[in-house]
Amino acid sequence: MTSTSTKSSYMEQSQRTLCRSPFLSIKFFVFCHGFLQLSQLLVSGYLKSSISTIERRYGLSSQTSGLLASFNEVGNTLLIVFISYFGSRVHRPRFIGCGAILVSLAGFLMSLPHFITGPYKYDQSVASMFSNTTDLCQLGVQGSQWNTSDAGCTPHAARENHAVLLVMFIAQALLGIGGVPIQPFGISYIDDFASERNSPLYLGILFSVTVIGPGVAFMLGSAMLRFYVDIDKVTGGKVQLTNKDPRWVGAWWLGFLVAASLVALSAVPYFFFPREMPKEVANGKEGDSKKSEDVLSQLRSRSEHVQSLSLTKFIKHFPLVLLRNLRHPVFLLVVLAQVNLSAMVAGLATFMGKFLERQFSLTASLANLIIGAVNIPGAMVGIVVGGAILKRFQMSLRQCSAMCVLGMFLCLIVAFPLLFLGCPTQKVMGVTYSESSEFGYHTLECNLQCNCPEKAYNPICGSNAIEYISPCSAGCRGVNVDADNNSVLNYTNCSCISDNGLMGSARPGTCSTGCSHLFLPFVILSCLAGILASTSHTPSFMLILRSIQPEDKSFAVGIQFMLLRVLAWMPGPVLYGSAIDTTCILWEKKCDRKAACRYYDNNLFRQR
Repeated sequence: MTSTSTKSSYMEQSQRTLCRSPFLSIKFFVFCHGFLQLSQLLVSGYLKSSISTIERRYGLSSQTSGLLASFNEVGNTLLIVFISYFGSRVHRPRFIGCGAILVSLAGFLMSLPHFITGPYKYDQSVASMFSNTTDLCQLGVQGSQWNTSDAGCTPHAARENHAVLLVMFIAQALLGIGGVPIQPFGISYIDDFASERNSPLYLGILFSVTVIGPGVAFMLGSAMLRFYVDIDKVTGGKVQLTNKDPRWVGAWWLGFLVAASLVALSAVPYFFFPREMPKEVANGKEGDSKKSEDVLSQLRSRSEHVQSLSLTKFIKHFPLVLLRNLRHPVFLLVVLAQVNLSAMVAGLATFMGKFLERQFSLTASLANLIIGAVNIPGAMVGIVVGGAILKRFQMSLRQCSAMCVLGMFLCLIVAFPLLFLGCPTQKVMGVTYSESSEFGYHTLECNLQCNCPEKAYNPICGSNAIEYISPCSAGCRGVNVDADNNSVLNYTNCSCISDNGLMGSARPGTCSTGCSHLFLPFVILSCLAGILASTSHTPSFMLILRSIQPEDKSFAVGIQFMLLRVLAWMPGPVLYGSAIDTTCILWEKKCDRKAACRYYDNNLFRQR
């Protein structure tokens, strides 16, 4: 008798413990999912914040870096269609957990190139741990004896560069595949087990996280790019660069380690959530066991009904629904409008940082800070304002489309001055500027005796306000160094720089373009244009949801996102990168191949 009562009390206690378990609470699931989505967006968004730094470190063109940035969409697009088929047949939380582990692995893989390649080498004027030679003008020294960044051009170096690209492309493909189950399964799981009253609130929280995520990624980029790339390989005293130097490369790999660790941490709880949990009731408490059993039996019958549709029938059914929706003029036109807008956003998100760096001579860290703290929050404000206007005035479909047109028209008017708000291309001797046409570009009469190597890159600004590619190209023979931190103060005895009839001097770094006063108007106008464009986000979604047949709703949204991926998010960054590459004036050469661009035509860059 005693043993029976002990056994029953033990069972009651274990049931109470089970009821108190956080893994049976939909609120805890929403918290975990918000954290996971934020971490996932940190991994994917962080690449965009460090793209110009990765280009400089590994000698990539903008077209290649654009392809790399959009490559995660390839893995995503190939699998996204089948998610709507397998959605109710699998253990959704575990699938989300497995996807998160893949995303985490992709993040760690993205940082791997830093550890499999040697230290970053750059041309320098002061002897260092890498070399005892300098890039000053040394009369009688042959070009082959110079310390230039091309000195390490060996078959091994070429193979290393291919390995870096291969690892990064594999990582991006894994990132796309791992991200497939996270959002669709998370949203459907919350919708199934949250109360009808709370479901919109939970989904709203997740939606706001997806908007905040990229902003946090750019802020993370801003923080990490302040550190020198080889912070783990070289002591601070031996680094002769500051983050304002055009040769500076920040610790791009560090952010991937931080983001990937957060994703790995957020993946753990998903392996403890049940396949089905008790339905939440409106007051936030869990339903009694009878109600829970009824809900679970309904779910099982619904699941069995969906499973009766075989994969072959599903695949045959898919093209019919696709054609039916694409023949709908409102659906087709609105999706094509969204494709155009999304392609622009995809290109801007990837290269806006680089644009600000080149146009206004900003550091990569400051450019990321501006995007993360001003532009992305501006887009968030636009989305919220658009949704609030829609709710306040209870708009019809015709009014929704009018609001979209008005928002985009105002955006175009505000954005038009951005074509002219920027800096001119700096005067670079032998590249964009020449005092005589007799010797052409790269070779000047005043530095003929120096035998300067073509590939040297260590920009200096002469006292005549003209930039030179290296101290050698300016004919500089002396250098003054700060004894405390081994950094260069200035260059002297420069035969190509005339200062009142005497040989002039130069300071390290590029010459300023003298148009910093245009930076603030540019930021204000670009933020305002982003707010206006974003007001059309919610009305355009309502146009799609209200204009199609109710039974096609979830399928149509899936088709919409598939078209956005294929026509906008995949080609957008590649097209932008290709357009940027056409404005390059001087390319870096690595092992006789075109690498990263050193100088752009700023006016063409801005217009294109």
